[in-house]
Amino acid sequence: MGYKSIGVSMAVGSSNRACLTVAAELAERFNARVIGMAATILPAPLYYTDGSYGAELLEREGAGLRKSLANAEAEFRHALDGRIKTIEWRDSLTIAKDFIPAQARSVDIVVTAAQEDGDSDPYAMASPSDLVMEAGRPVLVVPASATWLDVRRILVAWKDTRESRRAVADALPLLQKAEEVTVAEVCDALSEPAASERANDVAAWLLRHGVAASAITREDTNTPENLEAIASDMGAGVIVAGAYGHSRLRQWVLGGVTQHFITRPSRCVLLSR
Repeated sequence: MGYKSIGVSMAVGSSNRACLTVAAELAERFNARVIGMAATILPAPLYYTDGSYGAELLEREGAGLRKSLANAEAEFRHALDGRIKTIEWRDSLTIAKDFIPAQARSVDIVVTAAQEDGDSDPYAMASPSDLVMEAGRPVLVVPASATWLDVRRILVAWKDTRESRRAVADALPLLQKAEEVTVAEVCDALSEPAASERANDVAAWLLRHGVAASAITREDTNTPENLEAIASDMGAGVIVAGAYGHSRLRQWVLGGVTQHFITRPSRCVLLSR
């Protein structure tokens, strides 16, 4: 089992260095192909003009968009050409948040950059929240500070939900590469016996898949700061977690832990929903 096809969600008009670095290392570990995916389109204009000037303006702006996509492709190929055996580029003059999740049908996992709150331009990039909720694939969120993919130690942030089960299954190829895996559930004191049983069940399941995992519980509230502290204590390079959210007024509303991992992770986070 492994990742045979890896997608990279490229941001148009900004650097994708960290994202491409991690995607390349992931592809090398699994001898996988890599597909770069990018899209951009002009927002609806705030003004209207017609005649030859309007046509000239649209052509000039269209040429600028095509150049931006070409620059993103050049960055992708510069990072991966000669390093990864099979690479492919896909782009479109359309809305990124629609195009890139659709292209995820061709890959096993999507690598994307973390994005601060309010930093996402849906016309030029698919935000991690778009991908987590719509791609139907695990999403590896990469902080801007990442310089390599450290899978020596991995933390499974367990919560007894469908999303966590999906995340652990999706992360198996990475977990099987790790030297140390810890399954941790954060709970209150009254729930500790049940939480310990659940975490040990997950560790036992992982062992049957060739992953020697330990199980721990932490008596506290389930906050991103507590999970980050556990990851720091064990020196984890990756956190695996389920992504939680629901639709409100046709917009995705994410839970606090998921939102933190999408916008402000201190290490790579594999999210599944």
